[in-house]
Order: sequence, then C-alpha cells, then structure tokens
Amino acid sequence: MRILGITIPENKRLEMALTALYGIGRPRAQAILKEAGVDFGKTTKDISTEEENKIRQIVESFKLEAELKREVGANIKRLKDIKAYRGTRHARKLPARGQRTKTNARTLKGVKKTMGSGKKKDSKK
Repeated sequence: MRILGITIPENKRLEMALTALYGIGRPRAQAILKEAGVDFGKTTKDISTEEENKIRQIVESFKLEAELKREVGANIKRLKDIKAYRGTRHARKLPARGQRTKTNARTLKGVKKTMGSGKKKDSKK
C-alpha cells in the first residue's frame, strides 16, 4: 500500500503503519481508521482495496509530507527573518522553548566537547 509516495509497512497494524507518514501520529491514525470504518488491529496486507481507497481518500485531505515540511520550514524562516527570540535560538541551533542549556540540550547542541582547564600538562617530571 502506497500513500503520497510512501510505502506503508505490510506487517504492522494499520494504527501504527500509518504513522510512517510525516504528519500522522497515533491519534490522527486512529481518527482516520475510525472515519474509514476499519479495525485498528488489521494489518496492511489484510485490508480490501475498498478500505484502502477510503483510507487513501481521508489521508489525502490532510496537509502531510513535503507540503507540511515546507510549511514548518517557512514558519521557522519567518521567525528568523523578524529576529524573534525563537528565531535566533533556531539559528544558533539551541533549544527554543525555555529548556536549560548548561547541561543537557544534547539533541540540538550535538556531541559534548569537554574544555580543558587552561593549564598545560607537564610532560616531564
């Protein structure tokens, strides 16, 4: 099963398989399946083409994948352009939502780089 150019995993439950699409999490996947009238526990290979078409039609009504990524990128660019606090945090690759940065924040800052004490080590004693 392919939706928006993304292959949905065959052996997973539909509830989890739909989360392979960017912009669909579990709550939205459950809402889609409920609207289509499909059981959450079915796997992708077990559904009929009629059910598959219902799911595809509902999914395509949402803003997902490339369109959603473009919108998120444009929002961040707008924050940078107006020099908002959140925009400057994004530009510096630091947390934008008030988290501490003295420790932690490794997801954005990257691998920890330990600084030396400033003293030269004596190689001879």
